[in-house]
Amino acid sequence: MINIDDLAGRTGEWLRGTGPENDIVVSSRIRLARNVAARPFLTVASHKVKAELETQIREGLDGVNLGKARLYVSLKDASPVDRQFLMERHLISRDLLNAEGDRGVAIANEETVAIMVNEEDHLRIQVLRSGLQLSEAWREIDRIDDEIAARLPYAFHAQFGYLTACPTNAGTGMRISVLLHLPALVMTRQIDKVFQALSRINFSVRGLYGEGTQASGNFYQISNQATLGKAETQLVQSLSEVVPEIVKFERHCREKLAKEQKTALEDRVYRACGTLKYARSISSEETMELLSAIRLGSQLSLLPDIKPGTINELFVSTQPGHLQKHEGRPLSPQERDLARAGFIRGRLGGRA
Repeated sequence: MINIDDLAGRTGEWLRGTGPENDIVVSSRIRLARNVAARPFLTVASHKVKAELETQIREGLDGVNLGKARLYVSLKDASPVDRQFLMERHLISRDLLNAEGDRGVAIANEETVAIMVNEEDHLRIQVLRSGLQLSEAWREIDRIDDEIAARLPYAFHAQFGYLTACPTNAGTGMRISVLLHLPALVMTRQIDKVFQALSRINFSVRGLYGEGTQASGNFYQISNQATLGKAETQLVQSLSEVVPEIVKFERHCREKLAKEQKTALEDRVYRACGTLKYARSISSEETMELLSAIRLGSQLSLLPDIKPGTINELFVSTQPGHLQKHEGRPLSPQERDLARAGFIRGRLGGRA
């Protein structure tokens, strides 16, 4: 049985940069919102009911094949640093991080599977894959959902589908999202055109950590909005058709930058690399922007010695919760900036 400290010493599958279109598509995620039948929504549930729900769901998950290396974290008992770590790892949401009472998360299969318990809904089932793998993620989450349904009766209505705490999630209860790195669209000032086009076809754009977060490091989450009245396969297919067009546009802009602004692009990339390799103190915000530049440089073969997977890992491992897990103690903001710079130097081979 692994524990949360084991996660800190390894990289989740979705961060390794091995999936299709991984130069631009960091990850694909599908999430299903589910509630247990004959139980109140969490917005009106008592503390006693929430505790009973966590026990019922946890016992129900015991017989479900979630994959290897399973872990269940009771968030009521977890430290603030551990909860922050899990949120930065995309294994729990910001809402679950800040919630109170009995709640938890089941994690398995190299962090590709996470099931949040007592978030907004009783269950939030998530499958997360590296690169553009929406169809693969759908097949896996569909199987897991069926296995859970055989053990836990879901709240379901013949007309409205799966019943959820928020009406916008009713129907399939499905949210599909793809995390994209789009620096060239930002640098060429084409990103707003993409946002407007996505809005017209009912897709939303969010930051690195989803709803309520700002874009950081030129990372954007593209996700569906409506779930009612559409089949799951339709939702998967629609985003699977849209993402390649964005990827094509980003690649075109990268080629344009490399051709028309070669010196400025190289200067931006190499300055970022130099700062990260030699800085003694650096903020999270500056780190994200500089890592974005060297990720672009790596993909354009300007930094062949730096692996894309290493850069992906640094985007997460330099966040506050990860740094404090690495150091084994709580850190002040100033201490985190020092620790972050030292950690980056160690990973990029800079001067100690």
